Amino acid sequence: EKAIRAAAEAIALARRVPAPLKAIADQVIRSASSVPANLEEGHGRTGRDRAHHWRIAYASAKEVDVHLRILCLSGAVPSGKAASTLNLFDEVRAMTWALIHR
Repeated sequence: EKAIRAAAEAIALARRVPAPLKAIADQVIRSASSVPANLEEGHGRTGRDRAHHWRIAYASAKEVDVHLRILCLSGAVPSGKAASTLNLFDEVRAMTWALIHR
């Protein structure tokens, strides 16, 4: 649920980005939606395949982080809202890290 909420917030921020930065916003949308999707797909798998999807989710959450930071520092998204979303993704990464390394 936290990953879905984080993705929804990131996508909402990305939808408001002006045209010159749309390519970065599109990356936010793709990587943000990948996080909960891969967590769920991993949940339905076993063995190394499960961990593989969780690693993808972790990496996608890292990707969202860098793209949102760029958009925030460029002034394309409000820093307060971006900070809240970044915190959610940090929590998702922590939980995903624990899944991968248990």
